[in-house]
Amino acid sequence: MNMSSRRSNAAGVWLLLTAWLIVAPCLHAQGRAECSVIESQVLSRKMPYCAFLPPSFDQDKKRHYPVLYYLHGLGDNEQSLLSGGWDIVSELRSKGKIGDFIILAPRGGQTFYLNSQNGKVRYEDFLEKEFMPQMEKKYRADATRATRGVTGVSMGGYGALRLAFKYPDQFAAVSAQMPALMTDIPKELAVGGPGSPGDMMGEVFGNPFDRAYFDRNNVFAFARTDSVASLKRMKIYFDVGNNDDYGFEQGAQALDKLLTARGVPHEFHIYPGRHDAEFVLRHFADVMQFQWSAIGAGK
Repeated sequence: MNMSSRRSNAAGVWLLLTAWLIVAPCLHAQGRAECSVIESQVLSRKMPYCAFLPPSFDQDKKRHYPVLYYLHGLGDNEQSLLSGGWDIVSELRSKGKIGDFIILAPRGGQTFYLNSQNGKVRYEDFLEKEFMPQMEKKYRADATRATRGVTGVSMGGYGALRLAFKYPDQFAAVSAQMPALMTDIPKELAVGGPGSPGDMMGEVFGNPFDRAYFDRNNVFAFARTDSVASLKRMKIYFDVGNNDDYGFEQGAQALDKLLTARGVPHEFHIYPGRHDAEFVLRHFADVMQFQWSAIGAGK
């Protein structure tokens, strides 16, 4: 199966998993999900998001919380945690394995969570200048580096690692599951018609594909150029399946090698599995406990 068909099949799976979701507020035994929109001046449109709130959020109106940003994958949306991840968070909380923090999940579309090469979609500007400050005020986040983390899946894993490495003074922890890391650019990204990987990514990295723009903005660029001291201040976790449909295990191994060579502590795992929702959910509890220990425990 070629890369285009694999990506199409994976996107279809993600869409099927989220098709039944109901727009919140969604009550839950261990908290609630509140889904709404934010008016973006940067993007000139309303942007959907979901906030996942612990039970104490409505009980103690003066309390402030650690915040975790959750970035979904390509073909998914801001409600993706409602398809299983939110249940895992709630179960961990009920068992005392994690404490109370808020999760904020913006809709990322196909942006890879950065500004597009042509300047028409300034998603990173929206995230940094509008979404984060407004949401942290609305949902009573602590709004400090020590209590702020970011995590993501696939495209969102790429976005999480890139944002954390680019803005190390803003995040205390970053985690990524099966992140879309590529050490080399497949030819499918540079060519192809409607629906091809190149077509889906063209708005972000240029059409035709702008290799220089991609190289300046990928995770490896920041992992190489950030000061070691800045990276060492951050807790870093990423995992990937050993049979990833897009070969992202090669990119993850390359990042592991690069961080190791630079003396940057991190946690990296290759587990049995493919590039799918099952892999994410199987290891999601580990990700949430990692984040809690970094941004919540003892603070």
